[in-house]
Amino acid sequence: MMKDIKLYFCSVALVLITFQAGAAERQQQQRSKEAPRNGLVPLKGRVNVQADSAKTNQIIDGCWVAVGTNKPHSVQHDYSLPFKGKPSYRFELKEGDNTLEGYAKGETKGRAELSYCYATSADFRGLSANEYVNAQKMKTVYHHGKGSCPQGSSRTYEFSVYIPSSLSKDVSTIFAQWHGMPTRTLVSTPQGDVRKLSVEEFLDLDNRMIFKKDIAYDKVEKKDKNGNVVYKAGKPNGWVVEQGGYPPLAFGFSGGWFYIKANSDRKWLSDKTDRCNANPEKQQVMKPVTSNYKASTIAYKMSFEDFPKDCWITFKVKIDWTVYGKESENILKPGKLDVQMKYSEKGKDISSHLVDNKQILIGRNDDDGYYFKFGIYRVGNSTTPVCYNLAGYSEK
Repeated sequence: MMKDIKLYFCSVALVLITFQAGAAERQQQQRSKEAPRNGLVPLKGRVNVQADSAKTNQIIDGCWVAVGTNKPHSVQHDYSLPFKGKPSYRFELKEGDNTLEGYAKGETKGRAELSYCYATSADFRGLSANEYVNAQKMKTVYHHGKGSCPQGSSRTYEFSVYIPSSLSKDVSTIFAQWHGMPTRTLVSTPQGDVRKLSVEEFLDLDNRMIFKKDIAYDKVEKKDKNGNVVYKAGKPNGWVVEQGGYPPLAFGFSGGWFYIKANSDRKWLSDKTDRCNANPEKQQVMKPVTSNYKASTIAYKMSFEDFPKDCWITFKVKIDWTVYGKESENILKPGKLDVQMKYSEKGKDISSHLVDNKQILIGRNDDDGYYFKFGIYRVGNSTTPVCYNLAGYSEK
């Protein structure tokens, strides 16, 4: 009897030990999954800031949301290259990662960025039930959230970039940009009359049409293979909706140059066919390219070979945004731009004043202002692989 009892307790003990060993192994496997692989942790959530609010698990470090391709390598926390004791953000686009239609027919572009501007469900608390749905249809969800600065205001921004020496000089990428917030209820009729619609008037258009970028198409009712009613874009009907344009300010690489480019558009309803856009390879510094309504200025450029590599470079940017006359489409007050660059090389601190508080046309003739994004915005049909790190953003 005593022998049987001993055998029973030995069996129980063996089961417990096996269970505990299995639990420990499972915990170790879980920790291994959560631990950074080579110091990298993919940031997986993506938000369409114009049309969707950000969920809690999509907000990164309390102030960002990711936009663009959702491949694991595209946006990551990088613990192997920290900035001021915190993991930096590693951005990467490989050759086949372009997912967007480019500016010209047949062109492609790729995006993997963090946006400082977004809205959450809390931003719609206390509003009518239709307010969020209407904002989705008008692509103005982010207008209700955080991270934008007012039209015509002044603001100082700071951020840091780490460009590895392995980056090809052939890249065509914007690593930091300030974007406008177009007035979506601003439209042009088939007769060419520009009108700012009420929300109700715009939603009526939205019910009857399908918008692709700035062009409206007739909404055609069809049935799918299961007999369900679906809507397809028919012929263009002559309506045009405000969609925006080039970023008012961009830092990037193109054609073997690092450049800082300021764009201005004083037209009340943007003309997307006007491709006024300074080429860093060809254009002189502070000599704007202009059209009837637009100006594009290379505020600064440096050869890619001379741009510091394998170190953190901090930019401090002060912008006085241009003040526009809305419907009168004139300039009420030019803007100003000041850019300073600091980094350490071989133990020596280096500081350069790239743009010294220069008067410049910078901004868009919208109701609302501007917001910041950084990461990779690969343009010009380029598929050259891009990889670098960014960190240390602040604005005031």
